[in-house]
Amino acid sequence: MRAWSLNFRDLLIAEGRYPRPVKPDVVALSDGAGEIERLGPGVTRWSAGDRVIGTYFPRWLSGTGKPERTAYDLGGAVDGVLAEYVVFGEDALVAVPAQLDFAEAATLPSAGVTAWRAVVEEGRVKPGDDVLTMGSGGLSTFALQFAVLGGARVIATSGSDGKHERLRALGAADVINHVRTPGWGTAAAGLTPGGVDHVVDVGGAGTLAQSLLAARVGGRISIAGVLKHGGGVDPLLILAKQLTLRGLTNASRETFERMNRAVEQHGLHPVIDRRFGFDDISAAYAYLATGAHVGKVVIVADGRG
Repeated sequence: MRAWSLNFRDLLIAEGRYPRPVKPDVVALSDGAGEIERLGPGVTRWSAGDRVIGTYFPRWLSGTGKPERTAYDLGGAVDGVLAEYVVFGEDALVAVPAQLDFAEAATLPSAGVTAWRAVVEEGRVKPGDDVLTMGSGGLSTFALQFAVLGGARVIATSGSDGKHERLRALGAADVINHVRTPGWGTAAAGLTPGGVDHVVDVGGAGTLAQSLLAARVGGRISIAGVLKHGGGVDPLLILAKQLTLRGLTNASRETFERMNRAVEQHGLHPVIDRRFGFDDISAAYAYLATGAHVGKVVIVADGRG
């Protein structure tokens, strides 16, 4: 293993607050990249020296996310990748896009694939669409990048004025400070002819009410995170606007490979906020918990990330 990236999920697991089953004394982290050092007998997909990334769900190769495919998530139900050496089945790996270093590649399995699914595979965002993203975390910055790549106009939110220019530099046409503008959903809708076409909601209960206000009639909301606490949501607006709400998590290896082809073809580089050394894992966790980052927080091995 040469590099790893952190997700909010990793904080929840470390604090004992993750809602899914977690293996006792689990090896942490689902996201990492490295190079193949040795092959087991009968392996045909890879060669020694290949640069690879582990898949979040090692048993979900293609198709829909059936329980038998999603019950084994790295760093949760089964051991993760925060180790110097990890053994993978040959089907549980994808190739690193050519232009990425190991640290960039390590950001892809969770935030990248989930954002790709929300924006491209499920969202079917097209040129000219208005897309609303939330905050500056890894999933949201990937969603912003993928939406811009697809020709959409992106409205982003951030509670930090210092992050606004960084989000604009990634392609956001407008940025709303959701702290100063509690009604940011209505504000986002006001920047469009009749509301945004697609919302990538990473807050869950704490943001869904505003997402409903932001969306246009017939719009789509992808619920891809649960970062904020909140109360119930009145379904009347969902009915009145004829909205489509889709909860989603990660995706199959097949989806991961499609995303990687697009990443490589367009020369896209993931957004990395800070890189920590392998001996500074606790500091990396602590920094992620502050919420000060834009993009991903990563760990690199021996300066080779």
